Amino acid sequence: MRFRWLTVLCTMMLVLIISACGAAGNEASSSEGQEAGTANSSTTETSQVKKVTTEMGEVEIPVNPQKIVGLSVVYPEFLYSLGIVPIAVQNYHEDFPSYLQEPFANTMKMGIGRTPNFEALMEAAPDLIIAPDWWSKKDYDQLTLIAPTVLLPQRDDWRDELRDMAKILDKEEQAEKVIQDLVDKEKVAAAKLDKLIGEETVLYIRVMEKEIVLHGENLDRGNFVHKRLGMNPLPNFPKDQTAMSVSLEVLPEYDADHLIVQLDDETNPEIKKKFEDMLSSSLWKNLKAVKQDHVYMVGGKEWFNLGMSPLADEYVIDDIVAAFEAKNK
Repeated sequence: MRFRWLTVLCTMMLVLIISACGAAGNEASSSEGQEAGTANSSTTETSQVKKVTTEMGEVEIPVNPQKIVGLSVVYPEFLYSLGIVPIAVQNYHEDFPSYLQEPFANTMKMGIGRTPNFEALMEAAPDLIIAPDWWSKKDYDQLTLIAPTVLLPQRDDWRDELRDMAKILDKEEQAEKVIQDLVDKEKVAAAKLDKLIGEETVLYIRVMEKEIVLHGENLDRGNFVHKRLGMNPLPNFPKDQTAMSVSLEVLPEYDADHLIVQLDDETNPEIKKKFEDMLSSSLWKNLKAVKQDHVYMVGGKEWFNLGMSPLADEYVIDDIVAAFEAKNK
């Protein structure tokens, strides 16, 4: 382990030396070009810099960065929604969600460790790193040795996070369009769902390895289902709860007309076994939604960032509408 860190530090020093030499060479070339009275082809927007205000103070970044890394699982999606394909990302799942597989075909995967893979980052050679401060503040000094690093503040709403990123990248108008387009899509979907099920109640369940979680309307996923898509929650779901962990025995107390069911990880054998046991239980079989075939299996990689990313939200809207249309014609 000690040898590995020495290797990383030496590599970082080598990168700094090469960068310094390159910068000196560019300055010399620029002077020569100006003396000759010709335009210097290396003096482009990519070599120009600007100062931006960040959580760590003023930082000098490229005016037009070409190789951006977004740390955390959400920032790569923000970048792509702004029209930028990151050069490297942190990834929770082995494969990208379907809506990113084609555009991210050549994007490096670095895993999801809270401490980033510095060797992979150096290999990617970014010209800008963007990360949330709560995720990467502890690594800031090391990240800045690889590329200019911008830490953005933690926000309660992903829309504000997207706006913060857009401001750094001079893409404010695009961010507002992304936000408004999603609002428009939500309204269309809510109208379709209202036509399909009207005032009937909906409960969103996540089956996890050690528990069953019921999502209320006060946070992220439940908020998306009930407030943004307008599907009625159960009247007896506690108003002050964002989510509740329950046992199978308690589930009949929350007997909704429709159940949206997500396995937290479809590849986890423990979760699959837990769900199979649920399906064979008389408690499950006697639920109103089960009897009426109003259970909608959803989830996977595409639902991982639901309520935290416009791309995930867009996908989930289409997924939910298609699932309800298939069983409520």
